[in-house]
Amino acid sequence: MIGRIPVLDVQPRIDCGRRPVKAVPGETFQVTATVFREGADAVGANVVLRDPNGRGGPWTPMRELAPGTDRWGAEVTPNSEGRWTYAVEAWGDPVTSWRERALIKVPAGADVELTFAEGAEVLRQAAAGIPRNGGRDALLAAVAALLDTGSPDDERLAAATDSAVLEPLTRHPLRELLTTSRPMPLVVERERALFGSWYELFPRSEGAVVRRGAPPISGTLRTAAERLPAVAAMGFDVVYLPPVHPVGTSFRKGRGGALTADADDVGSPWAIGSPAGGHDAVHPDLGTIEDFDHFVASASGAGLEVALDLALQCSPDHPWLKEHPEWFRRRADGTVAHAENPPKKYQDIVPISFDQDFRGLVNETLRLLRFWMARGVRIFRVDNPHTKPVVFWEKVIAEINRTDPDVIFLAEAFTRPAMMHTLARIGFQQSYTYFTWRNTKQELTEYLTELSGPASAYMRPNFFVNTPDILHAYLQRGGRAAFETRAVLAATLSPSWGMYAGYELCEATPAGPNSEEYADSEKYQLRPRDWDKADAQGRSLTPLITALNTLRRRHPALRRLRDLHFHRTNNEHILAYSKRTRTPHADCVLIVVNLDPHHTHEATISLDLAQLEGCGLTPAQEGGAEPFPVCDELTGATYHWGRDNYVRLEPGRADAYASSAHILALRPSSQTGGSPNHERQ
Repeated sequence: MIGRIPVLDVQPRIDCGRRPVKAVPGETFQVTATVFREGADAVGANVVLRDPNGRGGPWTPMRELAPGTDRWGAEVTPNSEGRWTYAVEAWGDPVTSWRERALIKVPAGADVELTFAEGAEVLRQAAAGIPRNGGRDALLAAVAALLDTGSPDDERLAAATDSAVLEPLTRHPLRELLTTSRPMPLVVERERALFGSWYELFPRSEGAVVRRGAPPISGTLRTAAERLPAVAAMGFDVVYLPPVHPVGTSFRKGRGGALTADADDVGSPWAIGSPAGGHDAVHPDLGTIEDFDHFVASASGAGLEVALDLALQCSPDHPWLKEHPEWFRRRADGTVAHAENPPKKYQDIVPISFDQDFRGLVNETLRLLRFWMARGVRIFRVDNPHTKPVVFWEKVIAEINRTDPDVIFLAEAFTRPAMMHTLARIGFQQSYTYFTWRNTKQELTEYLTELSGPASAYMRPNFFVNTPDILHAYLQRGGRAAFETRAVLAATLSPSWGMYAGYELCEATPAGPNSEEYADSEKYQLRPRDWDKADAQGRSLTPLITALNTLRRRHPALRRLRDLHFHRTNNEHILAYSKRTRTPHADCVLIVVNLDPHHTHEATISLDLAQLEGCGLTPAQEGGAEPFPVCDELTGATYHWGRDNYVRLEPGRADAYASSAHILALRPSSQTGGSPNHERQ
């Protein structure tokens, strides 16, 4: 039912308010609503946030976003984790209504004394709701001025419309006919749900020994733990492990995914289950459950969280096939169906059927999650969630987060938009995205505009620059500059980004023409790498990656998604964008990237200076009349920029971390020095 003052279309709103909007502590987002009333009387509106205990903080006044649209908005910032609500209050604004009438009638000499009497009455009512130290005396003085018939009419009107009168009313307005929208749910999760840098590694490759003519020797969780200090030194927050469980032998894939495996082939970690155990066991080659505990403890000691793969699928050797035959679909010939993702076939993997014992599968999944949670895992990367019923994940995640709200689920779903968005709505805290396949200026602009727009209320992207399954043609053909460019884009466009080990070495050999699979894929064989040799020879991107993660921690703007804005450039190969925060401290970063890894490009960057409002610029700088200093965080160079700025970016130079990009931080205008708003050609 519409209230006395209509409040319509409150946004953000997920599934008509049945599911919560998402945020993290300190994250600011905009609440909007359509607010109006009959006739010409004025209305006001505000947002009320209520914390998990039901306490309402100081409400936030809304403003009409564009004159005549009746669309109102305000930015709100929850400050702690938990389940919040927010609502929009709308009300008649008798003070503003009187003021608008008075500014027309008094100069025209129409009903002057009656107008002043009405104004005195409404201001007297407003004063009653204002504390004495909050401006009440200013309103009472205005009442006296309105009733002073001995003063000129223009002075009486000016006294009642002075800023000293209006300012207290912004904090303590006189509200009548108050109407409140239905409260909207808001879940505020820990910061890692939005922000983090992920590093994926295969434990069996770390410390592995592979010699020609000799059986390979697998690395272990203990040897993998020796790699953690280097991962932490690069600034990563999360180390993600593919499945660490026993691998089946039936239909085991060989090197490169060959259908026939040799005796020494290790198989795919995603072919889970053998006589040694299933999803709650550790592969004997990797060690024991105590070795897993050691790995988690070592990660924690290095400041890293462990994310574990949750892949609800089995090898034909998994104990579940005997213990729970009802969990699997059988074909007409009685055999268990293997997994397929046409044209790919996974003969070594058996998918689960959820329609015969749905509740049993929910309970078993909860048991497995809690088993690993008890061992220190609070992040799960869920493999192919789009191949399981959505309602299954909704029940599992809701039950886990009911008791353990700090547990985070990342959806690895490169699939149709409807499924990806729905998985985010029903509970997944993060989502893989199409970032890998968005490489042009238009593609990136359109996709990031979508992700940072209304979708940001529920879908948090994690931009992986590569995965064991995905080596994009851009990386295959672009050389080291392509790796630098994609790292800069991922680390600055998205609050969460990730990379699979080997990216820092610019590994770029595909399995074949038109393939996105790696040659000698680590999914099917051990891939030990000589990290120390690569670093010593200067072949590694470690310095750039470390710099990017350092900047992400230094700049709050890079830890947020919603306030992303693209700026115009006159070159299709040059992408320019900014990210900013205004609370609690202003921070603004401008990023300019040459998307062509093969050629130098020049461009004029035309900044939308309105998007830099609140970033410490003077009014003259915000208006484009004066330049302002910016510091390139990758090189330390300082420039003075304005509305239009020349850039020249030459990829592949050896004298810079990433010569194809600028990451520019705004500096306070009190700083001097630096270069003008152009670069040496």
